[in-house]
Amino acid sequence: MLFNLVLKNIRKSFKDYAIYFFTLVLGVAIFYIFNSLESQTVMLSLTKSTKDLIELMTKIISGLSVFVSFVLGFLIIYANQFLIKRRKKEFGIYMTLGMSKQQISKILLGETICIGLISLIIGLLIGIILSQVMSIIVGSMFDADMDKFVFVFSNSTCIKTVIYFGIMYLLVMFFNTIQIGKCKLIDLLAADKKNEEIKIKNTFLCSLVFIFSISLLIYAYYNVTAGASNLDTAFSVLLQMFYGFLATFLIFWSLSGLLIKVVTSLKGVYFKNLNSFTLKEISSKINTTVFSTTIICLMLFITICIFSTAFTMNNSTKNVMNELVPADIQISTNTHNSIKQELLNNKINVTEDFKEVLEFNVYQSNQLTLRDTYGNEFTDATEKYLSTSEEIVKLSDYNKLAKLYNLPTYNLKDEYVVVCNYENIKYVRNNLLQNKPDIFLNGKQYRSKFDQCQDGFLIMSSSHMNGGFYVVPDEAVENMEVSSSYLVANYNVSNKKDYDKFIVNKIPELSDNGLSVNTRLDIYSTTIGMGAMVIFVDLYLGIVFLISSAAIIALKELSQSIDNKGKYQMLRKLGVSNKMISRSLFRQIAIYFSFPLILAIIHSIFGIQVCRIMISSTAVSFDSLINSILITASILILIYGGYFLVTYWCSKNIIKDE
Repeated sequence: MLFNLVLKNIRKSFKDYAIYFFTLVLGVAIFYIFNSLESQTVMLSLTKSTKDLIELMTKIISGLSVFVSFVLGFLIIYANQFLIKRRKKEFGIYMTLGMSKQQISKILLGETICIGLISLIIGLLIGIILSQVMSIIVGSMFDADMDKFVFVFSNSTCIKTVIYFGIMYLLVMFFNTIQIGKCKLIDLLAADKKNEEIKIKNTFLCSLVFIFSISLLIYAYYNVTAGASNLDTAFSVLLQMFYGFLATFLIFWSLSGLLIKVVTSLKGVYFKNLNSFTLKEISSKINTTVFSTTIICLMLFITICIFSTAFTMNNSTKNVMNELVPADIQISTNTHNSIKQELLNNKINVTEDFKEVLEFNVYQSNQLTLRDTYGNEFTDATEKYLSTSEEIVKLSDYNKLAKLYNLPTYNLKDEYVVVCNYENIKYVRNNLLQNKPDIFLNGKQYRSKFDQCQDGFLIMSSSHMNGGFYVVPDEAVENMEVSSSYLVANYNVSNKKDYDKFIVNKIPELSDNGLSVNTRLDIYSTTIGMGAMVIFVDLYLGIVFLISSAAIIALKELSQSIDNKGKYQMLRKLGVSNKMISRSLFRQIAIYFSFPLILAIIHSIFGIQVCRIMISSTAVSFDSLINSILITASILILIYGGYFLVTYWCSKNIIKDE
């Protein structure tokens, strides 16, 4: 009999379970998708360095899954509390008919198991399908052989997902049993008569608090952007975060009092249709959920920053790689050994296998040290550091390299050029070059051609880390000591990928002979792989935060709908049409969902600027930020907007109940 009652309750209360079911299915699917990456056969054809990155990524995701399981577990328990609140009167009727609390607990247990199994099965099916799409995306980002792609089901991930969510369901059952055991019959029967007490705030105080919170927020924004150079300690950074949290809390606290005052002064708006009722409901919602709305706002802020920065990194890295790694291979040595001879000794024929071969030297002289360059700029630097010689490249070599690298070439007559692309060092060097200081080499004076550094580099890398070197006329380096030698070239073979693997396998032997080897494909795959790893980890956390934020706000809205059901019944008795009531409900939910999102978007404008400053020295460009914002907006519309629509549909059904 109880089993039949369980099935009937599930069918009858499906509209109540919609948010609960939606959250469970999403949680299971996302959990499976990100934890099954290691099992995809598409990764079997990756290079060793890329496989190492995949292993690192899966370990990070596996560790994060523990945190994610706690977040999803909290959501499941929180959602279940809403269901119990929704059905308190029903449980009270059961008790008046002679049903014991143990039997009610068994009903809830049966419903939880059924809903859990259904959501687990559907979530796993969705996860299994989407994981194949995810594996294709991963494979393309890591430059894998897609011909070997096959459909894969991960047994280990499926078992892991079932175990994690099984533990969550057990906790739900435990909390349900405790909650039902504490219920009293009178409280259950009168549950729908209880409303939360609403306190009216002083409008003048709300105005002062609102002005203060906006000022505090502007101050924090300034400190993390224009004034970021003053944040030299961890405490000062944490203090700005506290300011942001406090300002957000106070904004929501003061809004509930200000909204009524502002709108009531607009008589034509306030008394139109159900606007007065809608306004008071919105004010009540904000007034009773200030802290939770603040947390939701900050979670949405983190999500937007994570998504925007991650997608920007992905979009820009490939473009920057073309700039910073323009040749197929670069080999350097600090010894006097011939690079070509060492390559030949290792069965690498430079003449046949390479084209556009360029060899050049980098010189150093005690006539041009960091002390000569920076003077007294670094007062706390050691004498050993200041006596380090600057790197010098002769003009003819640099111009040949510049043509290969697609960089500007120069004409110099008793002049020099400082080339640098590391922003932090460039800033200092530009300050020193403003007066075009002279340098002396081999007894001759040279003046700076420009009053600032020129963009460029010698060594191929994945980031803008060239701290600077001097380009001087050829005669200036006569009799100077060669500090290092370089060979840069492109492959003269039909299959560059296979030949690059051959070169990479030779690197240990070449390193033993004093050669350092960088190849475009190796740098590219490692950098793109690191970027992909960051993106997938960020996506995992971002989606979980987004689901959590949307689910919490949806459940709070549904709880409000339960509490206010009597108000809507009274409106119907007064002759208000269902269309007007539905429109009022839609506006309430839309505004309630919008408030934390709007403030989160404002926060993220400055948060993204902070991210830009933090990674300014890397190979990441924010030129593609608009595209990243559009992708982020699409995800927000899909998930956050999906929760909004489901919440409206459920709330509409709740207030229709007689």
